[in-house]
Amino acid sequence: MKQSSIQTSNDLVQATKHWKFVAPILTYPKNESQYKALSKRLDQLLDMVGENEKHPLIGLVDMLSNLIESYDNKHFQITESSSLEALIYLMDSNHLTQSDLPELGSQGVVSEILKGKRHLNLRQIKALAKRFNVNASTFIDD
Repeated sequence: MKQSSIQTSNDLVQATKHWKFVAPILTYPKNESQYKALSKRLDQLLDMVGENEKHPLIGLVDMLSNLIESYDNKHFQITESSSLEALIYLMDSNHLTQSDLPELGSQGVVSEILKGKRHLNLRQIKALAKRFNVNASTFIDD
């Protein structure tokens, strides 16, 4: 057996040993209760990952986001909107100005985000999701 085949086999053995712990997290939600639980897990994971986009669990963030997005696409009539459009909508509906968003950074940073010149980073996404009580995926563009 080649070295790469041995490594693959060892990876599969390890994955099999731990699958019963991982599987509940990596399952497509079948109902709203499971959807909410998965969203809560994503929020907890984002708290763990913090601003570190090179964190070893960033792939898990992507996977959970994809599972949530799949449920959203199947169960909610969502018109395509960007994270910027979502932010502007939430600001308007909550009667907020850019000065009401210090969690995004300086006024210059907020202005650049609102003009589409700068993208939201992971810390900002977490802060906005918490502030507006929405799923973090609201502020993640493909």
